[in-house]
Amino acid sequence: MFLSHALRIRPKELVAFVGAGGKTTAMLRLADELVAQGWRVIVTTTTRMFAAQVGLTPYPLHPIPPLLDLKFSPGEGGRGGEATILVGKDIEGDKVAGVPPAVLDELAASNQADVILVEADGARMLPFKAPAAHEPVVPGTTTLLVPVVGVSVVGAPLDAQHVHRPEMVARLAGAKVGDAITPTMIARVIAHSEGGLKSKPAGACVVVLVNQVESERQLDAAREIARLLLKHDEIEGVAIGAVQDASSPIREMRRRVAAIVLAAGAGTRMGERVKQLLPWRGKTLIENAVEIATRADVDEIVVVLGARAEIIRPVIESLPVRIAQNPDWAEGHSTSIRVGLGALNPQTDAAIFINGDQPLITPEIVNAILQRHRETGVSIVAPRYAGQRGSPVLFGRAHFAELMRLSGEQGGREVLVKYPVEYVEFAEARAAFDVDTPEDYARSAQIDTA
Repeated sequence: MFLSHALRIRPKELVAFVGAGGKTTAMLRLADELVAQGWRVIVTTTTRMFAAQVGLTPYPLHPIPPLLDLKFSPGEGGRGGEATILVGKDIEGDKVAGVPPAVLDELAASNQADVILVEADGARMLPFKAPAAHEPVVPGTTTLLVPVVGVSVVGAPLDAQHVHRPEMVARLAGAKVGDAITPTMIARVIAHSEGGLKSKPAGACVVVLVNQVESERQLDAAREIARLLLKHDEIEGVAIGAVQDASSPIREMRRRVAAIVLAAGAGTRMGERVKQLLPWRGKTLIENAVEIATRADVDEIVVVLGARAEIIRPVIESLPVRIAQNPDWAEGHSTSIRVGLGALNPQTDAAIFINGDQPLITPEIVNAILQRHRETGVSIVAPRYAGQRGSPVLFGRAHFAELMRLSGEQGGREVLVKYPVEYVEFAEARAAFDVDTPEDYARSAQIDTA
């Protein structure tokens, strides 16, 4: 995945990179991607950047003033867009000087560039840091703050050889100088108001970049850092990758995903039996659906109840779920979709809908769908069982408003057919089986034991 896709860069964005472990490389990688997409980009710093790194780019240095005569360059191969590197002076020793934040705020209000990329502090080429009193220097018009850390530091000692300002890192992390660095330490520092979030403008979004991921061990550590960071409301997402890889700098983009278990129907074809309470593997169908969700890698679970809720609720109310009551369940499937989405945390970025009457779905199937979403960034991901499209289906927040407008028996299929869908293929068809009638229920038990 490209960094620009993971960060969801929009026109008129001012992106400030802070932290350590590849800020300059990430910023220049993002500039290259945006130029290739036809954007006009200003690259700059409010502190200082190493001249050697800047010299590797095809873009011209443009010292201030004047600001109204910026010289842009299309870069290598003339790829459609163009960029310039804005500095305070051409070169000072081995570094280029920075630009005052007020100048960048002025530029952000102009139409001279589609996006402004800013390196807002330094780290002496180390993978992890805490900011000093005088930094970071983040422009007030910053729309996206990107704290960066190099995962290569995990397991290393918390000392000056591996960390910029180890004493400050130790204080913010609740650790001691010399301790082995853990994902928990890193997450604490990044999420701290005096650490990665320091000087964040009130309206800015925060997406963390966990960089230098080159092994499975480092990937596991990066995922743990992401899991811990997403417990903090101010952090919107965590990009995981190695920005030195121009072809695919981001391996995974992690944002908050919820599971919505739909279990509001009356199940009239089951006769007098309450479908949600039918026995299944030593529990009930509704408990099985909740267990599938709780064993999957989601951040929250909402269960939508409707018909016979008064006898179903006591079965699951002690489980780690949020129960949402659908008083209009009789009006159709769309009402449960609306209730489920309405019950989500406002920061939830995507939702995967699990039907309560598909007992052969597994957590592994749910996780495979989630993982494809994280690897591709596609906003709709669905399974195919032996070539046939099925559920559960994941929808990104971009589609929530349209899902909320569904009516009657309309379901996610009405939205799904309008947009590109990323499919995850499964060889076996049995996971698609749902229980609607007594005969279905009997057959599902036979399939389960086959």
